[in-house]
Amino acid sequence: MDEIEEGKRKFLEVVKEIDATVHVVIPVSPSNSQFLISLTKGANRKFMTLSEDDVMDLPSDAGMLAKVTKMVKETVAAL
Repeated sequence: MDEIEEGKRKFLEVVKEIDATVHVVIPVSPSNSQFLISLTKGANRKFMTLSEDDVMDLPSDAGMLAKVTKMVKETVAAL
């Protein structure tokens, strides 16, 4: 599994720990080195942008994991 796929898997784990009812769509590849990630709960949808580097660092960098977890919590709370 490459670094991007590991990062995507870790991102999905973070979202499921926060709220298992949130549906996540992560693009297959980044656009301009950015992933536009869709979070949907019921009829509500929010988007998050994460850089390709941030996604790759998720599994191995505790600081990045904490930053992304905070962003996901804020986004899910707004749904």
